[in-house]
Amino acid sequence: MIVVSLTNCPPRLRGDMTKWLIELNTGVYVGNVSARVRDELWQRICEHVGDGRATMVFTANNEQGMDFRVHNTTWVPMDFDGIRLMLRPGTASEQELPPVPPSRLSQMKKVQRIRTAQEKKLREQGYMVIDVETTGLRADQHEIIELAALHVVEHRVTDTFAALVRPNAPVPAAITALTGINNDMLQENGLPLSEAMQRFLAFVADRRVVCHHAAFDYAFLKAACRKCHMPEFRNPYADTCQLAKRQLDDVPDYKLATLAAHLGIDATRTHRALDDCRITHAVFEKLNEKR
Repeated sequence: MIVVSLTNCPPRLRGDMTKWLIELNTGVYVGNVSARVRDELWQRICEHVGDGRATMVFTANNEQGMDFRVHNTTWVPMDFDGIRLMLRPGTASEQELPPVPPSRLSQMKKVQRIRTAQEKKLREQGYMVIDVETTGLRADQHEIIELAALHVVEHRVTDTFAALVRPNAPVPAAITALTGINNDMLQENGLPLSEAMQRFLAFVADRRVVCHHAAFDYAFLKAACRKCHMPEFRNPYADTCQLAKRQLDDVPDYKLATLAAHLGIDATRTHRALDDCRITHAVFEKLNEKR
């Protein structure tokens, strides 16, 4: 719906207006046209009104449900936090007007816009599934021997990262038996911790992280950052162990392999960082299906 008011306009323009709108009174026209026709009408009005004045009011998707356009008038449309007003001649300028407190609806729309933008950003950026293999359980005593990460966008793995890390001390036999990582592998293919961390942090960037037993992984990553004089690893994260504890109460424990078996996920290969990332990703997706 639009309403157009014309003052001192050429007769030919008035005739053109009646092709699309109904003239209710001299110079006052009303009708229901598409946005394209409305814009073309307004352009024609501005081109042919000459020294006359024109005002258009039309339906809009805002709090009031309407908007204004003016041409050659002293009244000025103004926007106060989503509310459209007309500034009368002789009043203070827009900059001098007192601030108008935002309406409740306007605040709600603003919050929704922010949330929508954040959700869109998260979807586009995706998230990282990470895992570390270490020589023991104490971040202040033991070392990282493998780092891995998956980049997941829209539920699909789009890129992977994996690196062996050369420790200062030999790998205990129990860790080799658990992971299959031995000292010869690390000496031949392992990177220095600083180089491995630099590549890992560049790959993960500032994206949201998913991991299993986040406290463990984050303790070792933060310790590694301190050793390498790098900024502390502080990415926001979701912990599949904590998610499972909130959703599942019929499992004997919350180890990654136990959860994978419970959820029907193949976990025949574990305790290598990239394999554990893939299992963690599958567990995370399954747990999100249950929410």
